[in-house]
Amino acid sequence: MTLPRSLRTRLLYLALSAFLFSLDRVTKTWVVDRISLHESVSVVEGFFHLTHITNTGALFGLMAGLSSPLRGLIFITVPVLAITLIFLFQFHARENDFLAQVGLSMILGGALGNLWDRVFLGHVIDFLDFSVAGFHWPAFNIADSCICLGVVSLILDLLWRERRVVPS
Repeated sequence: MTLPRSLRTRLLYLALSAFLFSLDRVTKTWVVDRISLHESVSVVEGFFHLTHITNTGALFGLMAGLSSPLRGLIFITVPVLAITLIFLFQFHARENDFLAQVGLSMILGGALGNLWDRVFLGHVIDFLDFSVAGFHWPAFNIADSCICLGVVSLILDLLWRERRVVPS
């Protein structure tokens, strides 16, 4: 029995999310197993380090100072709602809307990766640490990268759609 093309396509997008989630888990496990907490390993001196840190806050440590029960409620509930919305958006978007579907798949994989950390560890593991011309970017992880790139894909999709819809 052959699955309908639209279902096969949607399963491929789900497989992308699962792959990105797995990549996030594998890299975080590798960092925890090989780099001590707060240790930094230079990959490209003065530019890129692997630095094992934990983040109890949101993006770049925002809201890390919230009381523990409130922080847990926000950082578990919001991602679960976002993941639910992503599934709904993916279901309602056409399967051949490549940029939108890939963007949503990337956000889903990243959101699942960071949610896993919050549920099972109580914090998120960050380790990608960049500095450019004296500017130090806060450490992040594969899940954060997927979420950011997914948002960029959605923005590009919206801009491309607008360009196709607006007459010249």
